Amino acid sequence: MPFTLFPDARLALARDSLAGLSVGDALGSQFFVPGRRPDDLAAGRLPPTPWQWTDDTEMACSVLAELATHGEVDRDRLALAFATRAEPYRGYGPGAVTILRLIRTGTPWPVAAASAFDGQGSCGNGAAMRVAPLGAWYADSTTRAATRARASAEVTHAHPEGVAGAVAVAVAASLAARARLEGERRPDVTRLLATVAGAVDPAAEVHRGIRRAVGLLGRPLDEAVAALGNGSRVTAQDTVAFTLWVVATHLADYPAAVRACVEAGGDVDTTAAIVGGIIGGHTGVGTPGGVPDDWVAAREALPDWLD
Repeated sequence: MPFTLFPDARLALARDSLAGLSVGDALGSQFFVPGRRPDDLAAGRLPPTPWQWTDDTEMACSVLAELATHGEVDRDRLALAFATRAEPYRGYGPGAVTILRLIRTGTPWPVAAASAFDGQGSCGNGAAMRVAPLGAWYADSTTRAATRARASAEVTHAHPEGVAGAVAVAVAASLAARARLEGERRPDVTRLLATVAGAVDPAAEVHRGIRRAVGLLGRPLDEAVAALGNGSRVTAQDTVAFTLWVVATHLADYPAAVRACVEAGGDVDTTAAIVGGIIGGHTGVGTPGGVPDDWVAAREALPDWLD
């Protein structure tokens, strides 16, 4: 049923999504520290604070700032924001560093993005990791979520798989946030994944991965990782389907979803960021099954410029 979503409601949903994304990112990144074990988190032993967030959160903050300020995604503005705000110590990959440096020094973003990886463009998971707040912003329209996600991805990811990953995550976040607005704590996750797959280019491996994820619902974590990946190759193909499987498995339980990402290993900060961004927009912060208040307090403060 169509409904009107006012700007303050959009912003509230997107902020909850960003909270989930940034906490997942920051907590997940702690498990790259030698000596940290997934068993610790499963036992309730949290890493020392503050948890520092990574490039996942920094870029997601720019996406939300663009929406909050302009109500729309302008690719020229967003590319410049990514490039000027990037702090290399946040963990940007070499390809992203090169693209953002080119943009910062005056290269048009289409040229910079297309130059990556010998002209193939990036199929990395970077466009997917930052886009969940945009999806939550467009809780009233998966079509607009997909279109704007594609625009947000193209400024750094010219490869179709990188774009497909962003579209899939944004549509999932849109559907999850919409379910919250409609009072569905536990929506039909099989239908949710099928809708996401339908929004993605059928020629993309990301699309095929999401279809495989549907068939793995109810199966153990290790079986899902073996079939879908865990982000260890840092590509959209190796990341997005797995994160959507986790979302579908733990949509009403944010802590369990993040624990699953940590246990799975691989690119933990990014998988937990994607999963956290989708689920945060669905559950909210400080609610039963939502983003825990003490986890938000443990996360490093978000950038001053976001306010």
